[in-house]
Amino acid sequence: MAAALKIAVVGAGQMGSGIAQVAAASGHGVVLNDRTPELIAAGIASISKNLDRSVEKGRISPEARAEILSRVVPAPHLE
Repeated sequence: MAAALKIAVVGAGQMGSGIAQVAAASGHGVVLNDRTPELIAAGIASISKNLDRSVEKGRISPEARAEILSRVVPAPHLE
């Protein structure tokens, strides 16, 4: 397996949150950025909802869901 990367995703909308989810599910750390903290929170909520559906369908375990979410960090400022 390749070394884990730290990936910055600018834009927490549908596409950005999807990219963040795929990167986090692949084992990479993700910093999620957008114009406001509320937009970032909405992006993380979208990821959480998608992962909840995956748990309900038996695609991933609840532990995997928690691990994926733990890799996504809100970043209101890119510094």
